[in-house]
Amino acid sequence: MRHCLLTLSILLLHSVSTNADKPNIIYILADDAGYGDFGCYGGTQLPTPNIDRMASEGMKFTRHYAGCTVCAPSRCVLMTGLHTGHCRIRGNSPGLLLDEDITVAELLKDAGYKTACIGKWGLGAPPPLSDPNDHGFDEFYGYISMWHAHNFYPEFLIRNGKQEALRNVSQKQWSEQDGRGVAVKRIDYVPDLLTEETLKFIRNNTQQPFFLYYALNVPHANNEGGRHNDRPEKGMEVPDFGPYAANDWPAPEKGFAAIMRNIDRDVGRILEELKSQGIDDNTIVLFSSDNGPHQEGGHKMDFFDSNGPLRGMKRDLYEGGVRVPLIVRWPGHVEQNSTSSYISGFQDVLPTLAEIACADMPDNIDGISMLPTLTGQGDQAEHQFLYWEFSEQKGKRAVLKGDWKLVQLQVATDEPSGFELYNVAEDIDESQNLADEHPEKVKQLAALLDAAHVPNERYPLCPSERGD
Repeated sequence: MRHCLLTLSILLLHSVSTNADKPNIIYILADDAGYGDFGCYGGTQLPTPNIDRMASEGMKFTRHYAGCTVCAPSRCVLMTGLHTGHCRIRGNSPGLLLDEDITVAELLKDAGYKTACIGKWGLGAPPPLSDPNDHGFDEFYGYISMWHAHNFYPEFLIRNGKQEALRNVSQKQWSEQDGRGVAVKRIDYVPDLLTEETLKFIRNNTQQPFFLYYALNVPHANNEGGRHNDRPEKGMEVPDFGPYAANDWPAPEKGFAAIMRNIDRDVGRILEELKSQGIDDNTIVLFSSDNGPHQEGGHKMDFFDSNGPLRGMKRDLYEGGVRVPLIVRWPGHVEQNSTSSYISGFQDVLPTLAEIACADMPDNIDGISMLPTLTGQGDQAEHQFLYWEFSEQKGKRAVLKGDWKLVQLQVATDEPSGFELYNVAEDIDESQNLADEHPEKVKQLAALLDAAHVPNERYPLCPSERGD
């Protein structure tokens, strides 16, 4: 492992002092927020002043990539530092982390951090209620199942492996598995509860280093709410539309705008809480999204230009499906109002946070620590390539090497599709397929596709792996 940030020999010799000086870490993950949903990334439709201020006080990455194009595999990459050719969970189908899978929470816990996950876990299906606690989190509050998280007014949440009742009531004719249901009595709006729990955790843990993974379930659609006939916003449910109530917009778009406003508001509340508790200077805050924008719950992606200049959205392996915001704010360590074009991905979060925490680094991960880029100190290693696979929707895979990106669709059919080749630096919207013009480049990148994929029986990518 590279030497950690805290290099003073006195800190390395005295673990108490080391823990006292280790920075707190907060990783905020939006659910289905697009590259163009934020002002600091060129969004002009909806104001995001607090997130924009966070970018002005830290570093904005312009070529950061989610682990996958849907939530479960993307979050698996984030937690394990392994890309989707190697990690355990590669789709939203059934499948779980195993005991031998090492998570970033386990590493930081072993390094002396208090660890908490608040929000949506959603790693595989159907996970046991204790799954986050079993994989390194001292505290958990929120949704275990990704399907449960589709209900913004559920009857219960999970706290440390046990159900905790809310005051909402759901209809019973829809599936009750994993806490799903259509709310008919709406009192407790979960995104607000999660924010309050996050602020409470910060207040209660100022005397020790902590790692807080705040995993929102918005602006993902409330898919359970989509079954309502009496709620015009349907799958974009909010307690109220706020300043957008009088706008001449479809109700789902008012709901989406209000949700984005609330996300920005809550990021601002977290930053203010850090200052109020006197730990702002010793806390690194990261903000990202688990994949590209959605078009669900009545919301139309183009209404607010959620993918900005990028092609595609959630479930695509084009840039719009996997290129996501990353903002890192760390006073005194990360240069203010800075921008990085370093090519990075979710697999890099584990080694970066492990190095910051002076934690042991597991072997054979796919990630690279971004700490030299963040601090401007030391030599930054670069990826030979980034790789994605998505076993659903007939299978897809893609590889990015520098500015060249190769995409293959319908991998899981008996007659896989051909390759699409793009130079994403010169053609950010991937409108010019250059495969016929650069056959050698296609051959080179196709070899990387094959080399990066290790078969997974739960998520077969090609016909020879299906066993049929």
